[in-house]
Amino acid sequence: MTHSIRLAAAMIAAACVYGSAALAQQAGTGCTSSQPTGGPQTLRCGGVTIIAENGARFTLLDRDHNGRVDGVDLQSKAVFIEASKQKAGKTFEVMTPQAIAAVRGTRWAVDAEGSKTSVFVETGRVGVRHVTGRGSVTLSPGEGVDVDASATPLEIKRWPAPRVAALMARLGR
Repeated sequence: MTHSIRLAAAMIAAACVYGSAALAQQAGTGCTSSQPTGGPQTLRCGGVTIIAENGARFTLLDRDHNGRVDGVDLQSKAVFIEASKQKAGKTFEVMTPQAIAAVRGTRWAVDAEGSKTSVFVETGRVGVRHVTGRGSVTLSPGEGVDVDASATPLEIKRWPAPRVAALMARLGR
């Protein structure tokens, strides 16, 4: 990996952890950022839009070191992802302490709060699995799953409108 790519990756990570939109834009990743006062931050990175709840702690990832964002390491609060169709063999992933949610092209939200991660799919399909590999499910539109550290099997549920509305409101949607 060249020095400039390593530097760009470090700047991406710093920008997202500390919320500096200007730093993300300077990193040369093709990401642009906007954030209304007190509202969610929107990052546009190529074919992916990431809307992060105000105060969310996350890091953008470039796992294949090609200078493009292909994942989010979410530590707290929520993000909404809109990913265009990915190339064959490529996935966009959101990783939390409890779960990994991966997709080829869709719109979905991930909420990492305390010892639980919740994933909800607005459109498309999303695969969700325990980080320990103890189980996985595939969600369709309107479905969600809660993932914790226990060995409890993952259970797909159709989320009620109030729960969806509450999460989307936190994301300015």
